[in-house]
Amino acid sequence: MANRSPTRARRAMTLVEILAVVVILALLAGTLTVGFSSSLRKAKHDIARSGIGVVVTQIEKFQIEEGRLPTTEEGLAALSDGHASPSASYYLNPGQLLDPWERSYMYITPGPDGHPFEVMSYGADGQPGGEGDNADVSSLNLRGEKQ
Repeated sequence: MANRSPTRARRAMTLVEILAVVVILALLAGTLTVGFSSSLRKAKHDIARSGIGVVVTQIEKFQIEEGRLPTTEEGLAALSDGHASPSASYYLNPGQLLDPWERSYMYITPGPDGHPFEVMSYGADGQPGGEGDNADVSSLNLRGEKQ
């Protein structure tokens, strides 16, 4: 007689068990997606604030070197290709003049309320005003000068 090992009963997953796992995974994925998307929206506003801070610094360098602010007509192009030499201390690559939503930062001189200038982005919707993701980001808000 040959030694035979006892056969083990194999239990396969039922359709109900598979569906339960799929539903749990879908709920988990949905929860993570909501969390990541709100973090991404907040990150874009933080990136816009940082980008505006860089642009403001370069405008201030332009003012020191050129003895004036760029005009509204020149706009932020005064800091970039075609107007500024890449060797200028205030030079910015054209990509640095775009907000996280791939729209150009806006430049206004003179700025509101007696400020010499303002650099801003209209947020996710590209329209003035708004709340949350659509809120405007302004250089005046960076220093707490405008609420």
